[in-house]
Amino acid sequence: MKFSRKLAAAFAVGLTLVGTAACSNGGNSSSSSDTEKIAKVTKKTNIVFWHGMTGVQQDTLKELTKEFEKENPKIKVKLENQGAYQDLQAKINSTLQSPNNLPTITQAYPDWLATAAKNKMLVDLKPYINNKEVGWGSEQSSDIKPALLNGAKIEGTQYGIPFNKSIESLTYNADLFKKYGIKKAPATMDELKKDAEIIYTKSKHKVVGAGFDSLSNYYVLGMKNNGVNFSSKIDFAGDTSKKVINYYADGVKAGYFRVAGSEHYLSGPFANQKVAMYIGTSAGEGFVKQGVGNRFTYDVAPRPGKYTMSQGTDVYMFKHATADQKAAAFTYIKFLVSKSSQLKWANATGYIPVNQTAADSAEYKNNKKLKLPAKLESAMENLYSIPVIKDSGAAYGQLNPIMQTIMSAAQKHQDVNGAINTGKNKFDAAWKQ
Repeated sequence: MKFSRKLAAAFAVGLTLVGTAACSNGGNSSSSSDTEKIAKVTKKTNIVFWHGMTGVQQDTLKELTKEFEKENPKIKVKLENQGAYQDLQAKINSTLQSPNNLPTITQAYPDWLATAAKNKMLVDLKPYINNKEVGWGSEQSSDIKPALLNGAKIEGTQYGIPFNKSIESLTYNADLFKKYGIKKAPATMDELKKDAEIIYTKSKHKVVGAGFDSLSNYYVLGMKNNGVNFSSKIDFAGDTSKKVINYYADGVKAGYFRVAGSEHYLSGPFANQKVAMYIGTSAGEGFVKQGVGNRFTYDVAPRPGKYTMSQGTDVYMFKHATADQKAAAFTYIKFLVSKSSQLKWANATGYIPVNQTAADSAEYKNNKKLKLPAKLESAMENLYSIPVIKDSGAAYGQLNPIMQTIMSAAQKHQDVNGAINTGKNKFDAAWKQ
């Protein structure tokens, strides 16, 4: 379905002034040190921002940048789209070999830049945060949600500032709930299973009860909700892991659960009333609304279980930039995460505001176009992010194909233990790269 393809494209991304910052920073590359004095922007300064935004996200980013440049006429921001997130990551990785060709700032997930941090190629942003002229004077004064700010750290250092963030939430067909006597959205995994079974049975197997867009996130949060953090210590074939896996696999075998499969996202089957509810990114609500239209009433709720996943990229700064460029870049970052910018960004794109005042504002909560804003506070009570530790990114990346293989076996009504054992070998190997 057309809108579902648009959703897949949107979330595949998500992530010159020749002779200036795009390549060599005007030939004035700084020998920056951790004790470098933070500059003031007193002259024309060019900065480059690599990103992976498309569609309305990119359009809104361009609008915000124009607004920033109007307010800060000495600073010119060159936006450079690097394609989908995987393309952006690949471009960063290849360019790390030639640091002076890196941009001033980039969108990224923290694990992408673990090596760059280890090689001291990133700027510790804490001094900029604490600077009263360029920054806010303190982390508290930044008004950025502490959990999101902490998620932008690498090995405990504040290298990133959160920008385009989303969480996992539950989207459900309110009309089907009413039809089948379900009075409220499930708040626990037990309730999710029970409600999914009711819908599947009462619809005479025409409507699947529920599913999860991200198999990786399903596993990570399933383990977290069972008291296990994501790390190399996980026994993928252990009792807790099998409990998490079999919860989903048993539902797939019985028919009341399903996976996204080749459609990548369950928003398409949801809009076609083939699935009654699903857990996916909160940033997809705009696409859900478009797909559902006037056919039925949808609603959203916090993800069942205690924890939800914090997702989306942060903005990081490279140390090769001049002192002026660093100050200019942080001024731009500060603008992007301000209340007014985050309100515009959130209301236009469906991402959640990283700015607490923006998230708490009536202007956001009373948004009539989207349903999540009014429920965001309760949905974000317990956030969890993939820890930035050695090989965590590789291990997380392996989870999706591993879980796909397991769920494929479940769809065929096969014993999944063989797939779990094979998955364990791949999972363990990913932690040892």
